Amino acid sequence: MNPLPPLSLLEARVLGVLVEKEKTVADTYPLSLNALTLGCNQKNNREPVLAAAEGEVLAAIDNLKSANWVIESSGARVTRYSHNVGRVLRVPEQSVALLAALMLRGPQTAAELRSAAERLHRFADTSSVEAFLDELANRPEAGGGPLVVLLPRRPGEREARWAHLLSGPVKTAAEPEVLAQSRATQATTPVLEQRLEALHSEVAQLRADLAALRARLDEGR
Repeated sequence: MNPLPPLSLLEARVLGVLVEKEKTVADTYPLSLNALTLGCNQKNNREPVLAAAEGEVLAAIDNLKSANWVIESSGARVTRYSHNVGRVLRVPEQSVALLAALMLRGPQTAAELRSAAERLHRFADTSSVEAFLDELANRPEAGGGPLVVLLPRRPGEREARWAHLLSGPVKTAAEPEVLAQSRATQATTPVLEQRLEALHSEVAQLRADLAALRARLDEGR
């Protein structure tokens, strides 16, 4: 299986929306360009939130059609679009649901993915989600290579998050707030060390004064 070209953010969003709407609004699926654009720019259940124009969505569709990701069909009045994700990637419906959730909402833990994908496929438990994620992460190169990756756990997080690889390797650089905290810690370390040294000196002086006081008391007895 030849490697597929990386998807842009908008192309991944288009595919995620098509997978989602196939399950959630089956009566109006396949989607018109207008409906697809609205789905791409939807504010809830989207990360990041986009503001794509119809022309941009149409350009993304054209690119996806060339790789068979999207199928175009002519309706009575408007052209409509449907996805072909399962066949292109040769993965089951459960995996398509997880990939769509990642394309729509960005990196998530297995528990978060189970909740996010519930309308697309109901997983029995988090362990079943992890099983499908492991399959996607360990897909052999002969079959197209891994489709998801488990990201390093960030400071303060209890669980690691998963990300899709359809847009290429995932950058794992520290996020701005984490960098800011790190820099602040580095900046305050010398100050804390100085304060600690001052406290040690003060305690040592107090102990010396206390010993001298005890000595004088003993002499007066």
